[in-house]
Amino acid sequence: MGKEVYSDVSMAKENKHYTVEEVKRHNERDDNWLMINGKVYDLSRWAKKHPGGAKILGHYAGEDATDAWTAFHNDKGYVSKFMKALYIGDVEDWDQNETEIKKDFRKLRKYVEESGLMKVNPLFYVLHLLHILALEVLAYLVVWHWEGSMAAFFVAAVLLATAQAQAGWSQHDYGHMSVFPSHKMNHIFHHIVIGHIKAASSHWWNFRHFQHHAKPNVIKKDPDVDIAFLFLIGDYIPKSWGSKKLGFMPYNFQHSYFFFLGPPLLLPIYFHVENIFFVFKRRDYVDLLMTVTFFYKFFWLYGPYYGGWGAFGLYMFMRFLESHWFTWVTQMSHLPMRVEKEKEEDWFSLQLATTCNVDSSPFNDWFTGHLNFQIEHHLFPTMPRHNLGKIAPLVKSLCKKHNLPYRCSPLFTAFGDIVRMLKKSGEIWYDAYYHG
Repeated sequence: MGKEVYSDVSMAKENKHYTVEEVKRHNERDDNWLMINGKVYDLSRWAKKHPGGAKILGHYAGEDATDAWTAFHNDKGYVSKFMKALYIGDVEDWDQNETEIKKDFRKLRKYVEESGLMKVNPLFYVLHLLHILALEVLAYLVVWHWEGSMAAFFVAAVLLATAQAQAGWSQHDYGHMSVFPSHKMNHIFHHIVIGHIKAASSHWWNFRHFQHHAKPNVIKKDPDVDIAFLFLIGDYIPKSWGSKKLGFMPYNFQHSYFFFLGPPLLLPIYFHVENIFFVFKRRDYVDLLMTVTFFYKFFWLYGPYYGGWGAFGLYMFMRFLESHWFTWVTQMSHLPMRVEKEKEEDWFSLQLATTCNVDSSPFNDWFTGHLNFQIEHHLFPTMPRHNLGKIAPLVKSLCKKHNLPYRCSPLFTAFGDIVRMLKKSGEIWYDAYYHG
């Protein structure tokens, strides 16, 4: 393979023209070419230096990554300077590869940028952060006023869980670079919110979340659907596992045990283990330090009232409550949708096939952190969330033009769709396992 890559690069220096099919052959980790705006970039050796990680680049190896690149970068001029050294040629049949959906979506993207929908209302984020801090202060005041009573314990846990859930939506904003025009400021606040306020790793979140956005619900590329140790989702995975007589769990009952092994355990157990493993494996001592500051503050505040183990109990109960909130909200927009192997679809079609919305209301917008506009968020991940609802009518119109479904449900219907999907997928696995 190495000789082939060297030969192709040499040819690129001579003629600097490639067909789409030629680029598609360079789709391996150590032989990774991308097409962006009709130009070809060789990322084979550089991928490990990518700030977003090498995996996200590997997910688009050999493909047209124009819309993904545009969606993830709000500082395109700055990034383009570094891409010059990776440029190896042009795509000679680029125009033939441009579909009507791609053209229409790029027109919509241009409208979004020209109409100011990428501009931030600073007051929105200031007030959001202040209300998180107010909830934390109120929780402490409850414990202080009632001198560490059990009633105060439970009230404080609810207030802290609310603050943590809202901080989760807040860190999501900073992580997507959708608050400040400066990458540096977004990174700083992301470290503060997810590290000091939530006790999690900023780099761990980036590593997982951007893979999810790049290829949502795509098997082996989206880590959020890699949960077969407990649940089988979609149609393809259950049928494949069942026909091969694979399975760790009685998946035909997964819609029932989800209530015990899903929301109650995701944050208190799984995410703690994964965070710790990630930080120590990567030797990410900055993220570790931020996490330490969270626990120091927490035990300093609540240890005097409940003791060390009591404060730990308050922390875990807070996480238990938050985990239910987090799990239902984050999974309602993806798990009920298509979960499949790679199809190499255009950006717009992929996001619409794997993402759905929930009805908007002042409560729903606050409760979900505007993730009820998941479709628009996935199409424009750097858009400030207070603008997502403004672009929704045009996204719906584009879907209608191209006969693509735009799924939007009431909040509790969306919650129920998770359970209905688990039941259906479990039945598919059972039938394939025992009757296939």
